[in-house]
Amino acid sequence: MAAVKLLITGGSGFLGSKIASISLKKGYETYSGYNKHKAMNGIPVQFDICDKKAVNKSFERIKPEVVIHAAAFTNVDKCEENIEIARRVNIEGTRNIVKSCKFHNVFLIYISTDYVFSGEEGMYKEIDKPKPINYYGLTKFEAEKIISSSSIKWSIARPSAIFDFTPAPRKSNFALWLIKRCREKKKMKIITDQWVSPVLNTNLSEMILEIIERKLTGIYHLAGATPLNRYDFAMLLCDTFHLDKDLIHPTKSSNMKWRAKRPLNSSLDVTKAMNKLKNKPLHIHEAINRLKEEIKI
Repeated sequence: MAAVKLLITGGSGFLGSKIASISLKKGYETYSGYNKHKAMNGIPVQFDICDKKAVNKSFERIKPEVVIHAAAFTNVDKCEENIEIARRVNIEGTRNIVKSCKFHNVFLIYISTDYVFSGEEGMYKEIDKPKPINYYGLTKFEAEKIISSSSIKWSIARPSAIFDFTPAPRKSNFALWLIKRCREKKKMKIITDQWVSPVLNTNLSEMILEIIERKLTGIYHLAGATPLNRYDFAMLLCDTFHLDKDLIHPTKSSNMKWRAKRPLNSSLDVTKAMNKLKNKPLHIHEAINRLKEEIKI
């Protein structure tokens, strides 16, 4: 396969940096877009996705064949408190990326979220209608609509509860946070009534890159193959990493002082990815064991 010229927005972020790391090993010509925090993997390219001229200028300079649009304002509570910023970044920023992709004839993969769903049912399929219950989910769904109604070649990836042991600038994730707190002997409350489909960052990145290589289009639920609640996920992490379970106290989501509502069951049906991809969504025990191996490296 010929080397792919890839541009990743949010290249210094949690997912973007992992994709860049793996794509470089595959021989991709990888450009990592960032705004404030310089990307460490790939060729760093600084631009603000909210600046239409800056976006187009970067496209003209790089001439990417594929763009993975991972840049977003992802703090769920802060999106509720700063709706204008959330709209500008998640919706208008995406519109700018789509316009440049159209002008330069670029294949776009958009990183969406399980939070486009209400959480009333769970095990959502790609054909199920989104119904977000918080502003973050709403902005991501609006961005999806911009992409799906465009004339560009596109794919939308919806992950759920991405976890890894490598932090991104100013951002943690559930597994990293839990392991760190347990090792510091700090107590914590974990909810028992929110169900997700946790996906290992490496597994997610490999699935996204396969979509690029095979030029697959449409919506894909790229999540873990095991739906489970946050508390059970925490227990599995404790078992694998020999952490003290007594530090974890079960609670209900109604007891959490969140600004934004969370879907109670945003688990995703990954049958499509299982059937179509060579890099399959991992079951939770496989994913956690792989995480353990990655920590040793």
